[in-house]
Amino acid sequence: MALPIVEATTAEGLDIAFASAAAQQPDAIIVFGDALTFNNAARVTALAAEHRLPAIYFGRLFATNGGLMSYSPDIPDLFFRAGGYVDKILKGTKPSDLPVEQPTKFELVINMKTAKALGLTVPPSLLVRADEVIE
Repeated sequence: MALPIVEATTAEGLDIAFASAAAQQPDAIIVFGDALTFNNAARVTALAAEHRLPAIYFGRLFATNGGLMSYSPDIPDLFFRAGGYVDKILKGTKPSDLPVEQPTKFELVINMKTAKALGLTVPPSLLVRADEVIE
C-alpha cells in the first residue's frame, strides 16, 4: 500500500493539494483536522467531490458539509469532561496532579448522499456502526 502525502498551508494551496492527490488516483484519502481544513470545511469537501475523491475526515463538520464520512472523538463529550477538570481545579486540586485523559467516546458519521454521488456502496456492517447516517 502506498501512502502519498499532499500538503496545503494556505487556503489557495488546497486547490493544488487536491489536484495533486487526484493525479495520483488514490482509492481514498484522509483529510486531517487542523485550522486550515476546519476553517475551509465546505471548500475542502467541495474539492474532494470535484475530484471524485472518497475521503474520511476528522470531525462531523465535514460529513455534514458533504464529505463522505468522518470519524473522530465526540467533541461535545470532551468539553463536558473538561468541565470536571475545571471543577477539581477550582476545588484546589493542582493541575499537575490530574491525569491526562484520552477520548473515550468516538463518533462515526456517514453521508449517503455523497456515497451515492461517488457511486459507492457502503457495506451494511459499516452503516450499523455509524452514530449518524445522513440520507
